[in-house]
Amino acid sequence: MHLAVERGVPQEERRRVALGSLTDWDAARVFLEVARCGSFRSAAERLGLSINAVRRRVGEFERQTGATMFIRDVHGARLTDEGVHVMAAVERMEAASFDLLRASISASNALSGEIRVAVAEGLGTFWIAPRLVEFQRSFPSILIDLHCANRLADVSRHEADIAIQLTQPAALDIKQVRLGRMHLMFFASEQYLATYGEPKTAAELTKHRLVMQLADQAAAGDAFASLFPGQSERDLVVMKTNVSSANYWAVANGAGIGVFPTYAHALGGNGKVIPLDIDTHWSLDIWLSYHPGSGRIPRVRHMIDWLVEAFNPAKYPWFGDAFVHPRELEAVSMGEPPTHLFGGFPTEGR
Repeated sequence: MHLAVERGVPQEERRRVALGSLTDWDAARVFLEVARCGSFRSAAERLGLSINAVRRRVGEFERQTGATMFIRDVHGARLTDEGVHVMAAVERMEAASFDLLRASISASNALSGEIRVAVAEGLGTFWIAPRLVEFQRSFPSILIDLHCANRLADVSRHEADIAIQLTQPAALDIKQVRLGRMHLMFFASEQYLATYGEPKTAAELTKHRLVMQLADQAAAGDAFASLFPGQSERDLVVMKTNVSSANYWAVANGAGIGVFPTYAHALGGNGKVIPLDIDTHWSLDIWLSYHPGSGRIPRVRHMIDWLVEAFNPAKYPWFGDAFVHPRELEAVSMGEPPTHLFGGFPTEGR
């Protein structure tokens, strides 16, 4: 028998054409098992199929290739010349499939490569970045691309592998984890309080100098209007900035009174900013999001687990649901004292 292809095409080329037109690779696998066993019955037992199913699959394979693969007799199934050549080609296909499987397993399990983490600028600068050394010690072959910005990253469009933000993501096709809650309050430096005095109520803030971070211009404007109705920003605000680091160092060096998370007193390790006993504070939920496909990648999964633990309220009570005054944080903390967690920050302003 011969392969049913056009005349004038070399025999080896005809085999490549025929095998390239295969539409059912499972039939090729069954053919290979029969060729190795030399018997339809033995192949059926090894494959866990009925003997009729094996014969049907081999028949389909022969129709696809246009060649008769076996001579059947009382001794079993013996390969034809065409069958011998096709078997060699199918064995190469099998070897290639094993290589592909090993490569995919290796790639999927490899704890190396790059992870893109997008995070709200303040959390990224003051909380996550100082902690990342812990993750890198455990996974030294992973490159972390930490993007700290106030613009939200869309993980559903793969702008980042993981995003951490202070508003709940609106996309429905992503995974979301509520990490905890950030509590905000007023702070000032000793230098400022020695010069201008300490306000005791929100109303007394109208006699002071304010520093504002405009992460969201509209939200900041609304917050100011609700806290100081009828007042103009120009009457109270002496400095505006778009990033948390500039906002912090301005307040820490006496520029005015600012709003920070409750853990801000620990930044620098020596209480550069002091919480004010004003009965006004705010809370924002912290959300982690990621694409379901990204979450199945081991290196991303490890990063997600690490980030969840990095915001564990049991260990870091300033991320708990309840507001805890900074003076009480060290007493309720079950981990390191807050000042130790931020000891890597410089103690002088920039």
